[in-house]
Amino acid sequence: MTRVKICGITTLEDALLCAEAGADALGFIFVEGTPRHVTPTAVARIVRALPPFVTPVGVFWDHAPGHVKAVAETCGLRTLQLHGDEPPEVVAQLGLPVIKTIKVRGPEDLARVAPYRGLVAAVLLDSAARWSDGAPRAPIAWELARVEGLPVVLAAGLTPDNVGRAIEIGRPYAVDVNSGVEASPGRKDPDRVRRFVAAVREAG
Repeated sequence: MTRVKICGITTLEDALLCAEAGADALGFIFVEGTPRHVTPTAVARIVRALPPFVTPVGVFWDHAPGHVKAVAETCGLRTLQLHGDEPPEVVAQLGLPVIKTIKVRGPEDLARVAPYRGLVAAVLLDSAARWSDGAPRAPIAWELARVEGLPVVLAAGLTPDNVGRAIEIGRPYAVDVNSGVEASPGRKDPDRVRRFVAAVREAG
């Protein structure tokens, strides 16, 4: 069964909506200056209210390992997503399961997965297009998700209307959605959230 991560959670209302719809993981973005940035204090309150078996994931971008560990402890995070240029030696310092983002334009970029094998719980394949302004982005080539021997989280440009086809082609371990289920940057649309999760479950 393909897992669902819904990222860019900023409110308790949206967190509970996504959990009720069937999301397996929720992403909280600690990247300053981005539309969905959240503070550790706010996230700690949300995480305490989550039902069991919903995994809180902290998203970081080239933050110092000590900062990442302190935020994770404050918030009760259970997984970390590193979205920048963090080298393998940083991953090894963090003490929690790590999802390492690899930004891909084509198959040649998959070579950058190799140094993280044995260190990360999964890799997340994302578009190389800038995302900090909050706008939707075009999908990557879904067949790139067929990486052997390592769980792959497929991201970028997924919506309730295309995620089923993306899963059929890429067969990822999980899918990650942000703007594709939003009413506006940082606020989720209940209908889109429910349709997205339903489409993933139908795809298998």
